[in-house]
Amino acid sequence: MVTAEALAWLAAGAALPLAALGVVLVRNRLRRPEARRRRAAEAALLDGEEVPRLVMRRDGTVLAANAPARRRWAAETPLAELSRRLPAEDEEAAEAFSRLRAAVEAGGNEVLDVPLAANGAAGVEWLRVAVSPAVAALPGGHGGLPADAVLWRAEDVTARRAIDDVLRRDRDHLSDFLYFLPVGVYSADIDGRLRSVNQRFAEWLGWTPSELTGAALADLLHEGGGPEWDGTWRGVVAFRARDGRPLPAFVAQDLYDDGGETRTRTAVLRLDDVAPPSLSGPGGMGEHGEASFRRLFERAPTALVVLDETGCVEAVNGAFARLVGQPRGDLTDRPLADLLLEDDREALEALLARLALGSAGGGASAALDVRLGDDAARARVCSLAVAALGGEGEGVTGFLVHAVDATEQKSLEMQFAQAQKMQAMGQLAGGVAHDFNNLLTAMIGFCDLLLQRHGAGDPSFADIMQIKQNANRAANLVRQLLAFSRRQPLMPKLLNATDALSELSHLLRRLLGEHVTLSIVHGRDLGLVRVDPGQFDQVIINLAVNARDAMPGGGALTIRTGVVHITEARKKGAEDIPPGRYVEIVVSDTGTGIPQDYIGRIFEPFFSTKVGVTGAGTGLGLSTVYGIVRQTDGYIFVDSEPGAGATFTIWLPRHDPETGQNEAPITPAGPADAAEATLEAAEEDGFVPPPDFDSLEDIDDADLPVPTAPPPPVPVEEAVPPAPEEGPAALGGSGRILLVEDEDAVRVFAIRALRNKGYTVLEARTGEGALDILRDEPDIDLLITDMVMPGMDGATLARLVRVERPEIKVILISGYSEEVARGDLVDSRDVHFLPKPFNLAQLAGRVREVLNG
Repeated sequence: MVTAEALAWLAAGAALPLAALGVVLVRNRLRRPEARRRRAAEAALLDGEEVPRLVMRRDGTVLAANAPARRRWAAETPLAELSRRLPAEDEEAAEAFSRLRAAVEAGGNEVLDVPLAANGAAGVEWLRVAVSPAVAALPGGHGGLPADAVLWRAEDVTARRAIDDVLRRDRDHLSDFLYFLPVGVYSADIDGRLRSVNQRFAEWLGWTPSELTGAALADLLHEGGGPEWDGTWRGVVAFRARDGRPLPAFVAQDLYDDGGETRTRTAVLRLDDVAPPSLSGPGGMGEHGEASFRRLFERAPTALVVLDETGCVEAVNGAFARLVGQPRGDLTDRPLADLLLEDDREALEALLARLALGSAGGGASAALDVRLGDDAARARVCSLAVAALGGEGEGVTGFLVHAVDATEQKSLEMQFAQAQKMQAMGQLAGGVAHDFNNLLTAMIGFCDLLLQRHGAGDPSFADIMQIKQNANRAANLVRQLLAFSRRQPLMPKLLNATDALSELSHLLRRLLGEHVTLSIVHGRDLGLVRVDPGQFDQVIINLAVNARDAMPGGGALTIRTGVVHITEARKKGAEDIPPGRYVEIVVSDTGTGIPQDYIGRIFEPFFSTKVGVTGAGTGLGLSTVYGIVRQTDGYIFVDSEPGAGATFTIWLPRHDPETGQNEAPITPAGPADAAEATLEAAEEDGFVPPPDFDSLEDIDDADLPVPTAPPPPVPVEEAVPPAPEEGPAALGGSGRILLVEDEDAVRVFAIRALRNKGYTVLEARTGEGALDILRDEPDIDLLITDMVMPGMDGATLARLVRVERPEIKVILISGYSEEVARGDLVDSRDVHFLPKPFNLAQLAGRVREVLNG
């Protein structure tokens, strides 16, 4: 775009120098419509949900993306990723991919679940992918976007699909069970027409289930009356088979509501084949009918129990005995409630009493989930369907119980709920911590400004220092919240766990006191892990302090290290662990242990087992440990028994310095390879074979002294740089700085602090306002921008400045971690980071360092 002055110059016939024209064009590049469209689209995307969202043209040009999309599709387009990861010979996946591609080419809308081969793990990852025209899908329309711009959205629904698969299998199992049950089952509507029929009832009448569906029930009755449409009904009915012969049967019928339509739920027992125990004896069906009923009862594929009117077990089938894991002889003549955990017994007894009182003639039913066993840790979850038994006018004479093992289903539901809960709590903790960091930055900063005017001899000095010290204490609590939400600022380095634990042992012994014995057992060849050394120490210290508190009378704390090799993906608890090599750190104590009811909650923020104990802390210790380990791509597990101590196991990915990646799993070596590896290990330990040894066999046959390994290397302390000089001159400088911050208090403090140090500071509250200033101010040396702002955020502003004004240096400030804040700017050398909260010296020091560097 050419300015009015340049146009006037050209109209006057003057020749505009190319260099001057280039300056004019560069100064106005921020006004290009494409840049405005991109900024508007980025702002709309980043206001959306925290799932990958990407705007891309059909030719593959990326117009905008939020941080999750940049992480997922950093190296390839969504179509390329889907094409690469489609499972081989999977028609469902190929069909979904074709429909998505067609929707992109036609500019249509499509939402599909696509199965993908999991990265580095066994199984399938399910991705819910949605494509739609970006102009119509983004808020406000954003008509400035190209017509062929497509909005991509993706969501991992693997866990949800796993839950759905388990529920669907259970439904299919129950459906098949009812369909082939050796008892007739049908359902009829209010007009007396059959709506569903199982296989057994259709076979008895000589029809197929599909032929009977829709038939009138009255046409199937031989003679006499049929079931009455007045709710619960019991009686004997004669059905007419296809060949005309009568089929006498006992019918039990209930009514239920099926989506607003009343239907029957009816069971049919043939009187010439099966006689329930209540029909045997005088007037009943005799021994033959009872024997037939018992055969069917025993051969049923699901667990069945017959109870008397008091709830005692009269009979169980083989399936129930296998479910409980006890001989049938040990199960009879005892209350069924005795087989449950004590907490569930009262609920079962109350259900039986309710059925007995509410079903004078039997037939009422109810369901209940209980736990079978005497140990909560190993109990099996079962869904019980209980039906009252008894003839008309007899009252309840017993109960029939149908038990289904629901342990796996409940476990998956609990894992899914726990994962959702931890994610929601992390988001809440991270958001609260971010807001507090803004407040603490202003509090600490204004305290520093006051301290410049009130020296140590001033009466107000002590009061101001109290405010600052308490603000710093609050900042430590905020860092713990950020640790749990995995958004704390980290400075990861390559670290040897053996050296770190050795240096930490002296501090640990002082923390544990004289009554707790500390033992550290080092594994060999641990390798390196990439962690923040300070956060690593905090993890070990927090676990050690928790162990000390669990051993008030003294005990032993043991820390062991080693290397774990995982050759294939492994599921441990709620975690899916990819293959690789991990450095293992095990912290175990001999304390009071953790109750099983608390195991699932110990990593929650503010949850503490020391309620009411003076000085018990904030309940953030273990949540901090959890957040640090997970943010370092590691895993933590806990095993404990009340009275037997607790063991925390940490797995941190072993790092390969050459590739910069986590190490792959080791392939098992053959005998020769193992021998070579043994020799290499011996040489590393200081053993040098004599020169006359020509082969490994010579070494094996020789009588050699056992080599002794050299002492471990003494850690070399890193040189500590001298402390910077104090005073205004030490942190002062010159230059023009643009400060972008939407929090007024933080912005006011930072402006005063930098101006006091000699800098010229321009300010803006939003990213859009900063762009206006950049268009009018050519001589900006440094941009300082907050990351989280309404509208355009700091990352988008920084990316635009890097493209349009690459000479400007950038400092990002954020209450979140550097990795979360930087996003795809993580590898840029001209983009620096300053975490909140910061004080005056930290702000001025970072500015001077960046401008002078």
